[in-house]
Amino acid sequence: MFRLLKTIFAGIAFLFAENLLAALQPAKIFSDNMVLQQRVSVPVWGSADIGAKIVVEFAGQRAATRADNAGRWKLEFKPLSVSTEGRPLSIRSDSERLFFKNVLVGDVWFSGGQSNMGYSAGSMAERLPKGKELVDAADYPGIRFRKVNEKNMPMPQEDLKGGSWFVCTANSVKSFSAVGFIFARRLHEKLQVPIGIIDCSWGGTPIEPYIPAEAFTGHPTLERLAKLSETRDYEAIKAMRGGTFVRNDAWLAGAIYNARIAPVIPYAIRGAIWYQAESNCGTGEDPRDYAHKMRALIHGWRGAWDCPDLPFYYVQLPQWRNYAWTYAREEQRRAMDMPNTGMAVTIDLGFNNDIHPPNKIDVGERLALWPLAKVYRYSTPYSGPTFRSVKRSGNVMSVMFNNVDGGLIVGQASVGQVIEIKEGKLFGFELVDEEGEWHAANALIRGSTVTVSSLEVSEPRAVRYACYPQAPEGKQWNLYSGGKLPASPFCSDWSLMPYDPMQNPMPK
Repeated sequence: MFRLLKTIFAGIAFLFAENLLAALQPAKIFSDNMVLQQRVSVPVWGSADIGAKIVVEFAGQRAATRADNAGRWKLEFKPLSVSTEGRPLSIRSDSERLFFKNVLVGDVWFSGGQSNMGYSAGSMAERLPKGKELVDAADYPGIRFRKVNEKNMPMPQEDLKGGSWFVCTANSVKSFSAVGFIFARRLHEKLQVPIGIIDCSWGGTPIEPYIPAEAFTGHPTLERLAKLSETRDYEAIKAMRGGTFVRNDAWLAGAIYNARIAPVIPYAIRGAIWYQAESNCGTGEDPRDYAHKMRALIHGWRGAWDCPDLPFYYVQLPQWRNYAWTYAREEQRRAMDMPNTGMAVTIDLGFNNDIHPPNKIDVGERLALWPLAKVYRYSTPYSGPTFRSVKRSGNVMSVMFNNVDGGLIVGQASVGQVIEIKEGKLFGFELVDEEGEWHAANALIRGSTVTVSSLEVSEPRAVRYACYPQAPEGKQWNLYSGGKLPASPFCSDWSLMPYDPMQNPMPK
């Protein structure tokens, strides 16, 4: 009798589970309050009974399809026009009908990274008066957020476990990314269109788990990482060039992509923003080849969304005491050789040796300048000076830059602004002598050029700027463009600055 009852209950449970799986279920990235992407085809997908007819209606459009032999369905709306009016989106099958309320049409940006991207607007408000002011005034019906919190998975997942979109208010924004909020706020106010942010960030994680497994190709470090991740060889990953301190499976290649990103695709987006690298250059972690990982991330996301020119903008690391951060910043700079990318420089923000600097206002604002200039075609400065070339004349090195916006200045940053310091002294420039020793140097602005010299170096071999984890106290790095954006660190010959793993050993 016990066995018979057990069999009956098992059968009932199976039928119940089968019925649940067969029920009409849109992908969980869809919910009330979402933002749909304007001016492109908009996919909508999910599951239902095998063969069921699915009809989706929104904004006067009607699209229909049938669930395939696996119970999956997908259809597309034709490109939608911007709408600030919250409207319903209906999805129905032969026996069910669902409604999503308060749906807008605008631009959707996908964000990722680790804790500095995840750092909440509420935390910013607690530590930064200007941040509190912005959060308290954050009543933006046209800004919507969606946080993705799924755990890592060994294989790409078809759907999220849960979650929903929410409207930006002074209360709701406190739980969301401060950088995402500031970025969205700037775009929304400038463009006057709804902005949606989908954030998949996860504190303390390296870049590798965000990259789809198939993108680990084209470079020995990437290919070795893929193989070691398959065998879960934590120790070998720690010891290799470009290795990280693997804590668990969430640190392995593709693990976060599988759970937090794959289920969102192909939700239509306008572009991506990224703030990460801390866990690729921490204690014992080797930042070398991070540029190849960045390229794999960008290629991987673009391939997954089937959008080869997807805009991708990211944040260069600020100041921090760890040796490897100098080299990580350079790796980040090198990744800008990919088209439709851009980097927001932050070495002038937050000098208190804080791994989570609270000033996310300038970070988000500088990040937003890139799409405003490159995607939306506004005439606005978007990048500070970046190294172009150097010319030696006697004991003087003359450095030329891109992105000077009418000239170079000495500046001083505070929250929300940069003040030009007339007749100010530049800090952070050094020259290297014939023996390979670096010396502090005098640097003078000459229009769009900086001339660098030192009495201790008669025949300089190279020049560098801001090539330390942190600036010396009282000598903050202070070279800016005429548009008041900071110069990125650089060295004119990185072969004279080899990375030394012994300076950053792996902890026991």
